[in-house]
Amino acid sequence: MVDQLAFTQENRERIQAVENSFGPSGKSLFRPDRVLIGEGWLMKLSRRRPQPKVFFLFNDILVYGSIILNGRWHKNQHVISLEDIQLEDLEDGVHMENQWLIRTPRKSFYVAAASAEEKRAWMEHIEDCRFKQLQHAGCQPGCAFATTWIPDRASAICMRCLKPFRVNKRRHHCRRCGFVICNACSKNRAVICHISTKPVRVCQLCHLSLHDHGDSDGRNCSDESDPVMPEYEATTDDEADIRLLSHPRLPINKPYVQD
Repeated sequence: MVDQLAFTQENRERIQAVENSFGPSGKSLFRPDRVLIGEGWLMKLSRRRPQPKVFFLFNDILVYGSIILNGRWHKNQHVISLEDIQLEDLEDGVHMENQWLIRTPRKSFYVAAASAEEKRAWMEHIEDCRFKQLQHAGCQPGCAFATTWIPDRASAICMRCLKPFRVNKRRHHCRRCGFVICNACSKNRAVICHISTKPVRVCQLCHLSLHDHGDSDGRNCSDESDPVMPEYEATTDDEADIRLLSHPRLPINKPYVQD
């Protein structure tokens, strides 16, 4: 009983520290049944290049944000329910090693760890927490996920009209296919329910496809709330450094959750 009380108090203090690190703009994270499993820095692929982000894994959610003030404070908090996450293992890429894909209904993105061991630990812990959360909630995993955006530098030309990008011909992204496209090829807007209840930018081809199958992309938008547009954060030059938390009585490569 004493050990359980000590763990509960320590866990609450850890969650409070995470919550405070995002300042007044962060969301409240504490819940009686929520446990902080681990935290660390991962490289996240942005529109222009990989950049370090801080990630916090809880037993029911994944939280991440931008790093400021040498990692002591964070901003741009994102909170994702583990029930809405799907992981896909990937081979090493040209710009990122030890990478994998995190899919969510509203945003899908690539992340990378500092080593193969840390990548495996992150993926195993996320999958384990996700499995337990689905069992606890008695629900099935989601099936609608946002398309990953192709990075800006991956194409020097519009991937629809094939015209080169210039200073006055900016890059944009289709929210449905993720292609890098010009403004002329992305003037159409359509509702993609698992991304936003409001019309979002789509290319001409996707607009025609959505129109043929219904502008809501075949899904009901009535239950959607707090619409969020897919976005990439500005890049930084910070170094990446990963670490997983552990309970004092468990090895470092195990989560400190107590069953």
